[in-house]
This record gives sequence, C-alpha cells and structure tokens, in this order.
Amino acid sequence: MSEAARSFRVATWLGWQIESNWADPFLFLVYSIVKPVTSVMILVVMYWVITRTDTSGAYFAYMYLGNTAYIYVGSILVGVSWAIIDDREHYQTLKYIYISPIWIYFYLLGRGMARFLTGTLSVAITMAFGLLALKLSIRLAEVNWLYFAASMILGLASMAVMGLLLGGATLQMARHYWSVGESVAGALYLVCGAIFPLDSLPGWLRPVGMALPLTYWLESLRRSLLGSEASKGISPSLAQFSDGQLLLILLVSTLIMAAGSIYFFRWSEHQAREKGLIDMTTHY
Repeated sequence: MSEAARSFRVATWLGWQIESNWADPFLFLVYSIVKPVTSVMILVVMYWVITRTDTSGAYFAYMYLGNTAYIYVGSILVGVSWAIIDDREHYQTLKYIYISPIWIYFYLLGRGMARFLTGTLSVAITMAFGLLALKLSIRLAEVNWLYFAASMILGLASMAVMGLLLGGATLQMARHYWSVGESVAGALYLVCGAIFPLDSLPGWLRPVGMALPLTYWLESLRRSLLGSEASKGISPSLAQFSDGQLLLILLVSTLIMAAGSIYFFRWSEHQAREKGLIDMTTHY
C-alpha cells in the first residue's frame, strides 16, 4: 500500500507539472478561465437559437449541469489513457516506468488525478458563470451536500476505472490511437444523458445509456443540486429511480467496472509485452 500511495502521489505531481508548466501562471490562469466560458457559451447560444427561451427553464439547468459535469469525463477518462501515449511516444519513458518500483496502475490513476485538478478549475469557473451570469435555478442553501459528495466520489471512481479500460486498449495499439480518448468521450457525451435525455435517444441506443455508470452519476448530481424532481418530465426513464437506487446502481456498476478494468489491463500488459509495444515509438 505504501508503494501504491507513493506511485499515486508522484504521478499526480508529475501530471500537474506537465499540465500546468507549459506557460507562465498568468497565461495559464487566463486560458483556464477563457476556455470553459467560451465552450459553455457555444452551448448557451445553441439553446437560445433552438428553443427561443431564456435560461430560467428547468431543461436549461438540466442541460447546463450535465455539460459542466462532463468536463470531468473529458479530463479524467482521456487523461488516464493519454498518459500511455504521452509517456511512450512523446517522452519515451514508459519503458523506464515499467522497470522502476512503481505500480503502473496507480501511476495512471495519479496522472488522471492531475487532470482532475485542472478540470476542477474549469468546472468551478463554468458553475460560477452559470450562477452569476445566467442565473441558474440553484439555491445553495437547499443543496443536498451529502448526496452530492457521495455521487461525486462514486462518479469520479467510475471515470478513473473507465480510463484504465481505455488505457489498457491504448497499450495494445501501435497506430491510429491519438484520438481514441476524445472519440470515446464524444460518443459517451451523446448517450449518457449529459445534454440529451435518454428518452430522446433512438430505442436501440437507450439501453447503452442505461448501462453506463456515467448516466446515474449525472442524474444523481442533478438531483443533489436541483432537487429530487430535477428530471421529472424531462427524463422519465431515470425519474423512476429513487435517490438511493441511483447511488446503489452507480456503486455496483463502478465495482463491476473496476474488477473488469484490473483484469483487462493486466491482460493488455501481457499482450503488449509479447508484441514489444511497451517501448515501441511509432512517431506517427
């Protein structure tokens, strides 16, 4: 456990240096503010154009919160898997990591933690912009903070193990993997109810969304911030579950995915060793 904790701590520090050390602090701060605000304004303008209504409606809060929380998915899911590409292709250090006294599993989780920290800054800025400029219908005094904390912990854990699944797949790829993380995150954005309710999806896609832990994480976050009736009339498929059932499903699905990620990652490591992919540099 001490080796695992050390691997996680060092990887988090290293990941933070990589993510934030490319510019001076002021430029990094400006980038961290401008990027999330401009991204969310694209969504706001699309909402205004399509619905021709203001931002005080229940569906706008539903959509805005889903889009804001999904920043974590892009940060953690892609961050964990991208560490494989970054260390193997760019820095060419993956082979040294494998022969050092570091647990690669916790090393990748630590790299994901660094992306979580930068993602948290974007989430905080986006939420502040929504509350102050767009007047989101969130009353902080009525927020269920305990439920919010429980759903965040389970949701972040599910994203981390999904990142490890994607990292295991990336470990076996020699080419055409640069956009795998973004592609998977983009596909999940459509089917997990981030901005489109599950009931608006085609019938054959709806079961896919219902099978993803991210779906229940986003729903539990909305309920903790907007109340238990947040999805009533918007997503009947999720409104049928109680608050406790959402957390239970999220917990069980995360545990199942964690067990699967450990097995799949170990199998992927074995395959990568057999094929000589640990230290392969393609320059592609």
